[in-house]
Amino acid sequence: MKEHVILVDEKDNPIGLMEKIEAHEKALLHRAFSVFVFNDKNELMLQQRAAEKYHSPLLWTNTCCSHQRDGESNIEAGKRRLQEEMGFSCELEEVFSFIYKAPFDNGLTEHELDHVMIGRFNDEPNINPEEVASYKWMPLESVKNDIENHPEKYTAWFKIIFRESYKKIAKFI
Repeated sequence: MKEHVILVDEKDNPIGLMEKIEAHEKALLHRAFSVFVFNDKNELMLQQRAAEKYHSPLLWTNTCCSHQRDGESNIEAGKRRLQEEMGFSCELEEVFSFIYKAPFDNGLTEHELDHVMIGRFNDEPNINPEEVASYKWMPLESVKNDIENHPEKYTAWFKIIFRESYKKIAKFI
C-alpha cells in the first residue's frame, strides 16, 4: 500500500491527499510532525536514520518524524510513529507548528507544515533497524553546538527547527 500525505494550505486546512513521493517530487505543502523526547536529565533523544532511507540516510535528527494519516490526529500520529520507529510510547504535547521547505540532492523537496511535539521517556528504546540505525541522548545545548560545528551530520528539517525554534523547544524542558 502506498503511503499518502495530507496536502494543506498555509493555515493547515486539508485540501487533498497525494502519494508521498509525488508530493515530495512536486514540493507541495503537506502536513507533517516532529517528535522531541527528553529524559529527566533534559537530554534529547536523537535518532540516526537507517542507511536504507530514501533521503537523508544515516543523518542524525529528532526522536522521530513522519506524516499524519487521513483522519489521524497529530498526537495519534506522533505516538504511532514513535512506536514504529523507536519501539516505545509516551505522552506527547503539541507545542507549536511552522512551515519549512528543504530541497534534497535527489530531486525531492520537503515542504511541510510541521507540528512539533514534546514527550518524556527515561528508558532505552527498542529501535526498528529498518527505520533507525542508532540513537543517543544529548543535552539540547550540545545538540545546538554540534549542529553549528558539524551541520553535515544532521537532517535538513532538524537544522531548520533548531535555527527557527530553538528557544521554543528549550522553554518546554
